[in-house]
Amino acid sequence: ISSGDIPTSGSGSTAAGELVPKGKHPCTELMNFKTFLTTFGLIFVAEIGDKTQLAAITLVAQTRQPWAVFLGASLALTAVSLIGVMAGSVLANYINPEYLHRVAAVAFIIIGALMLWGKI
Repeated sequence: ISSGDIPTSGSGSTAAGELVPKGKHPCTELMNFKTFLTTFGLIFVAEIGDKTQLAAITLVAQTRQPWAVFLGASLALTAVSLIGVMAGSVLANYINPEYLHRVAAVAFIIIGALMLWGKI
């Protein structure tokens, strides 16, 4: 095996036991890193200073248990993200992603207005 060839376990278009052609890596078949980095950046910026972060700050100040708060918040955000990804995957099979984008935008506007008027 040369340094440019990576054995695979049958994923992608190669049969079990064949080698991935030089320059290709099996991880690129599993995940698009541009999408990963875009998602990370978008969620990171969106979450800075939001209610979740403020709740975590408040909980740490009250409990003095930063690791427990970190692990609890991380698990909760992971679960919520998983639900969102699963729902998006299912909805994308039935609804045009452009419509989903518009519905999400309208939902954000409504939630923002309700928060502004103290209803939430």
